[in-house]
Amino acid sequence: MKESVLKKKSYEFAIKIVKLYKFLVNDKKEFVLSKQLLRAGTSIWALVHEAEFWQSKADFINKLSIALKEANESLYWLDLLKESEYIDNDIYKSSYEFCREILKMLVSSINTLKKSNC
Repeated sequence: MKESVLKKKSYEFAIKIVKLYKFLVNDKKEFVLSKQLLRAGTSIWALVHEAEFWQSKADFINKLSIALKEANESLYWLDLLKESEYIDNDIYKSSYEFCREILKMLVSSINTLKKSNC
């Protein structure tokens, strides 16, 4: 896989999540929810990056499908952090929309791959 928009965006999101994690731990003293978000949010890029060395089309789709699940889980943790008032609406909106964009790209990529004959 060449340097794709999905790979770039998922990397940028991972960095955003690491910074949010540091804020939550250092400023809000929140350790449990933030750790879950860190794990889910950074694994999206790890899986997209890992998919670069796919062994088969099914393997590639599988990696992206797991990344999709992690993106969906990240949205859950962001919702929970907002509703429990650990993050404000601005942080929530920017992180949530960024993740939704990645989620949409993953869905589109998976659907395109499933339809292709390669």
